[in-house]
Amino acid sequence: MRKVDLEEQLNELSTEKVSNDIVQDAGDQALTSFMESLRSSLQDAEYKEYVHIMHALKAVDDGTYGICIDCGGAISEKRLKHNANALRCITCQEAHETSERL
Repeated sequence: MRKVDLEEQLNELSTEKVSNDIVQDAGDQALTSFMESLRSSLQDAEYKEYVHIMHALKAVDDGTYGICIDCGGAISEKRLKHNANALRCITCQEAHETSERL
């Protein structure tokens, strides 16, 4: 199950060490900094996906799974098959993404 995989990956990323605390030259420091940034970005993306999965599971429990959080309309079966943790219908999702870019 993806939820369990994400929990394991998030735990691993949060405890994984990028450097070994040995004095590094400028190139090693730059690489370490890049790797820490990459790890943080990956961790953020996985955490966001985990939160969406948890929201979908709560919606199943509440009986609101498949209902758009913005308009209250049904999320299409095709969309849910493609993205089981979709929170919005396609129309509301597009509007949400447009407003995030502004």
